[in-house]
Formats: sequence, structure tokens, C-alpha cells
Amino acid sequence: MASVRTRMTAAYAAALIGTMIVFAMVLREARRAAVYRELEQSALSSASQMTDIIRRAREAGEPLTVLRDTLPVISPALQARLEGVPQYVLVLDSSDRLLYASFAVRQLDSDDVFHLLAAAIDLRDNERAVPVALTRDALLIAVRRESRFGPGISSVVAGVSTGAAAVAPRELVGSMLVVAPVILLLSTALAYVIGGQAYRPVERIINEVEAITDGRSLHRRLPVDETGDEIARLTATLNAMIGRLETSFGALRRFTADASHELKTPLTVLRADVERAMSVRVGQTEQLVALEEALQETTRMAGLVDSLLTLARADEGRFDLHREPVPLEPLVRDVYETTVILGEGADLRVSLPMMEHAIVMGDGPRLRQLFLNLVTNAIKYTPQGGEVSLSLVRHDRSVLFSVRDTGIGIAAADLPNVFDRFWRADRVRARPAARREEGRAVEDRGGFGLGLAISQYIAQAHGGSLTATSRLGRGSTFTVILPLVESAAGGESPLYGTDRAGSAG
Repeated sequence: MASVRTRMTAAYAAALIGTMIVFAMVLREARRAAVYRELEQSALSSASQMTDIIRRAREAGEPLTVLRDTLPVISPALQARLEGVPQYVLVLDSSDRLLYASFAVRQLDSDDVFHLLAAAIDLRDNERAVPVALTRDALLIAVRRESRFGPGISSVVAGVSTGAAAVAPRELVGSMLVVAPVILLLSTALAYVIGGQAYRPVERIINEVEAITDGRSLHRRLPVDETGDEIARLTATLNAMIGRLETSFGALRRFTADASHELKTPLTVLRADVERAMSVRVGQTEQLVALEEALQETTRMAGLVDSLLTLARADEGRFDLHREPVPLEPLVRDVYETTVILGEGADLRVSLPMMEHAIVMGDGPRLRQLFLNLVTNAIKYTPQGGEVSLSLVRHDRSVLFSVRDTGIGIAAADLPNVFDRFWRADRVRARPAARREEGRAVEDRGGFGLGLAISQYIAQAHGGSLTATSRLGRGSTFTVILPLVESAAGGESPLYGTDRAGSAG
């Protein structure tokens, strides 16, 4: 396939050829019209010249006509003067009879003379020349009719050959046919050179991109000229795209590594438990313990796979929501009651100091999943004796659901990564594993680091957002901001206050 440079050069050459053809045709017609106007002026000038000769002879008192065989003809002296004019000349009397014909007219055959005389008789306009077609030539004739010639002469007809009107354009076209190939060749070569200069930056960009697309050089960037032209804009756009690809590839590599790591541990434990349960040297009690641990690890892996599937659907834009008006007050109360139960098992105090009536357009089960993820995360990282507080507050046309805890908190350097997949504030302490205490399986509190990522997707899918504020050692606050339904945005909202505490027995 030809390069863009070759195709553009060919297109330029074709356009140049077409332009030259059109230009030659226009120039040929313009030249023909100019020659025709010159011949018309020549015919009118010749007629005027003949008229001046006859007028000067009359003013000099010379006879203008004589009788020859009872027919009037111009006088020999006047004829001698008219013979010096090389054009086609006719002199007519008042009865339109031919008194004189020039040498050029006398060389014509009788039919041509008849046509010429008929055209002269029909021509009455002194300021216009008309064409006359002859057997071997074409003429342009003009007439001068004068009443001051005196008796005998009424009009003078002068004509010029129009052969030059065809010769000049032909010569012009011939000259262009000789010059055009040279112009075309030089212009095409120059266009090819200029095209190469113009596409040299594109070639450089192609080479740079080919060197980057191996997947290991995404940290490189294309050099951007400061000209601000289209090439510079293209380079900047490609750099932005490469930057996004670098981020995506890095996230994909981290995601793959983290998912592999998270699956490796439960699979190792599951294999060990199964092998232990299959051993003939262990008792029935140990077999049941091993199978229980295997079941816990299977449940943990099922949760991980379900979370990964949810995130994959969100990435593909297939995060299905069944939208309907959802009153948040009963939903938050239900989440609060669940939080109280979870808090009692962890020896935490749970409170709901403020809750305002609010209705949002969304998916109730997904919103419940979002709220539960936040309160579960708060309980997980709050030590015994701590507090978890929930609130639902309206602000302008939005509603804010907040979960505040007095837990371990998140360092300022880690806070921007809190919604990343597989990210945990304490990866060692939060490692998902099952341990044995006093002969029974105990499940660690550690999760997979996907809950907050899923929560953020749910909030964004509802047209809202999820934010986090935290101080290390002083706790964290996660806030969900959701848009209110328009009909409920301006209504009054009652204020409720509730405070309950749960403790482990």
C-alpha cells in the first residue's frame, strides 16, 4: 500500500493536471475572444479609413464615380487610392449596387462575392462587425454609410479574415503542451519533497510509538514541540493516552498480583485441610475441624470471586441497578440495627445521633450493601471499647450518610489509596487466614481490600460520591453523598435522634 506521502503527491499531481487543463481552456477562450475583438476593431478601423479616403477625394473636388458601359463605377483616381488597402473592401451606391471591389474580393468566386454582398446590404449598424462564412475563409465585416459622400456612393464595406482568431489560440495551446509537462514534473517533485518534510514528525512519532508499544516502555513519552500545530496536539494527545495506558497496565499488574496472592493463601490452606481430612491417621474430630476450616476458606474464596465479578461488571459498565424511589430512613434504621448486633460482638458502642427523612432514586439492596460495607469496615478496624456513629443528614439537594469510628485510622500518605482494589491499611494484620485457637477454627477480621472499591462504584452508579477523612490513631469518617429526588428536595424533614450501645457479654 502506498504511503500517505505518495498518495498526497499523486493527488496533488492530479489536481495540478486538472487545474492546468481548466486554465488552458479558459485562457484559450479568452485569447480567442481577445483576437476576435481586435479583428472587429480592425474591420471598423478599415471601414473608417476607406470612408476618410472617399471624403478627402470629394473635398478635393475629384469625381467619385464615372460611367462605364452605361454603368456607374468609381473613378480611376479613387480606385488607385483604394487599391492600396489590403483588406476586403466593397463600395456600394445608394441602390446597393457594387461600384468597387478590392483585389482580395476579386479573388473570391462568384458565390462568395454574392454572400459577402448580401451580408453587407443587410448590415445597417455602423458600430458593429458581423461574421460572414465563405468557402475557404471566414470574414468579419463592418459598414460605414455616409450621406455626405455625395451622389453615387452610399456605403463602404471593409472586412478582415478571422483565420488569426483560430491560429493564436492554437499556438497558445501548443506552447502550454510543451511547457506543462516540465511544470508538472517540477511541481510534483517539489510536492514530494515538501510532503516528506511535513511528514517527518509523523514518521518520528510512529517510530517512538512502535518503541513504546512493547508494554515495558510505557514510562517513556513523545517529545512535544512548542509550535502548537496539529502535530504538537497529536503528540500531546498520544502522551496523555500513553499515560492512561501506563496507569491501566500498572493497575492490571497489581490487580493480577494481588488477586493471585489473595487466592494462593486460602487455596494452600484448603489443600492442607483436605489432605489432613483424607489422612487415615487422624480421628473423626480432627477430620471435622479440617473440613470446617476448608468450608471457611471456600466461603472466603467465594466472597472474593463474587467481589471480583462485581468489579469486572462495573468496569464494563454493566453494573445493573433497578432504580426506584428509596426512602433512606427505614434503610438506615435497618443498617443501624445490624450494626448494633455486630458492635455487641466486638464490644463497641453504636449510635445514630441524627437522621433526617430523605428519598433518593436508586437500588435499595445495592444501597444497603454500600452502607453495610462502611459500617462493617468501621467495626473491623475499631478496637474494643471504641465507638461507631452513623448519621443521615440532608444538605441542599443532597443527602449525606456518614459512618464515623474511633478506630486505628489511616495515615495521610495512605488515604489517597483507600479506595484502590486489594488495598488495606495494615496488610499484615489484615491478612485473610484462618487460625486455630484451643482446637477450633477462628476467622481473622482481615478482608480482601475490595469492599471500599465496590462501595465507591455503588455510590458513583447512583450519581453520588464516597469520601474518606481520617487521622492515624483517632479514627476515620466515610461519607456517602447521594442526590435527592426532586419532589423531596424542598420538603420539610423531621429530625430524629437515637443512641444505643451494645457490649459483648
